[in-house]
Amino acid sequence: MGKIYCIMGKSSCGKDTLFKMLLEEKELSLKTIVPYTTRPIRSGERNGVEYYFCDESELAALEQTGKVIELRAYNTIHGVWKYFTVDDHQVDLGQQDHDYLLIGTLEAYLKIRDYYGKDKVIPIYIEVEDGVRLQRALDRERAQEKPKYEELCRRFLADAKDFSEEKIKEAEIETRFVNQNLKETAQNIKTYMIQAGNEGIWQDLRIF
Repeated sequence: MGKIYCIMGKSSCGKDTLFKMLLEEKELSLKTIVPYTTRPIRSGERNGVEYYFCDESELAALEQTGKVIELRAYNTIHGVWKYFTVDDHQVDLGQQDHDYLLIGTLEAYLKIRDYYGKDKVIPIYIEVEDGVRLQRALDRERAQEKPKYEELCRRFLADAKDFSEEKIKEAEIETRFVNQNLKETAQNIKTYMIQAGNEGIWQDLRIF
């Protein structure tokens, strides 16, 4: 049976880069699960790659058919942005020749885990020191055609609540990958995923 690996962590911890690096590891045989969002597409993003971009009417149609697994709404200074996961054509856990990789929040992970089963959804939690994350976020936003610094600050502060130690503990996540070096972190995650695939379980440990 296939597994779903869910990469999580606060903003600017390196999730997107690690996601791309892991997808390139042919030994892991990973497929993506592209999430959906109602927020505007950003410079450099492509529909169906980072997200499926849709409007409120398309979201409503998916909800009416019972296809929405989990949904999060954020009241930003630019309006309400929604992010969600859909039970669509992307996932078939009956296949044994590949697993799945996605990026999500802690809340999304819990709902996806409940939907597919705890033995099929494995968390990959990434950590980076807050000061380093903030500098990365500033550098990335400054590169946008129209930087949204207020939204950056809102997201940074929200992370402290969304990924509080209490919530991480309640989600029973004990393995953490401290991302000080992207190459080393990607290798540690790869080793972890291979072990989970071979044994059908994962160990509770902390990787530095």
